[in-house]
Amino acid sequence: MDSSQSSTLGTGGSGGNGIVSSQTNDTRTATPNDDPKQNLTQVINSIQKTLGLLHQLYLTVSSFNAASQLPLLQRLNSLVSELDNMAKLSEKCNIQVPMEVLNLIDDGKNPDEFTRDVLNSCIAKNQVTKGKTDAFKSLRKHLLEELEQTFPDEVESYREIRASSAACVFGFCLQVILMERAQSLRLGM
Repeated sequence: MDSSQSSTLGTGGSGGNGIVSSQTNDTRTATPNDDPKQNLTQVINSIQKTLGLLHQLYLTVSSFNAASQLPLLQRLNSLVSELDNMAKLSEKCNIQVPMEVLNLIDDGKNPDEFTRDVLNSCIAKNQVTKGKTDAFKSLRKHLLEELEQTFPDEVESYREIRASSAACVFGFCLQVILMERAQSLRLGM
């Protein structure tokens, strides 16, 4: 490490040998009511700074000599202080990660697979539900057609009543269903 590299260490400037500019993540100005996105951004910035410090440490250690002992200690102190800062910032973030995602990461797989699988499962369940809904609509239509051929006057009356009081019919039907359900529970059916 030459003198230009060690001089940029203290100032946080950019230079050779993987020196990155310093970022400050001041936790003293933060309040408990901060925006969660801002808190997350601060943690991400701290993680990136920590990765930069680890890279700097790697470069310093890989070319270690007696003259680079002071920069090594400074970088270690910077790393410890940034890890402390990251721990403080992370206390403000409430992120819950599903265990399945952690298990995928442990298995060396991409966590996006979990997201894709959950979405595919939701899509499949949605298609099944839509199929059931369409089947009931088709059944209703078929029943009305059959009833209209057999009982045309009654079906016409039903359609008039349904058109004039669609909301009331739903409410009434719901009440009837609930009353029948309550009665069947009382009878132990």
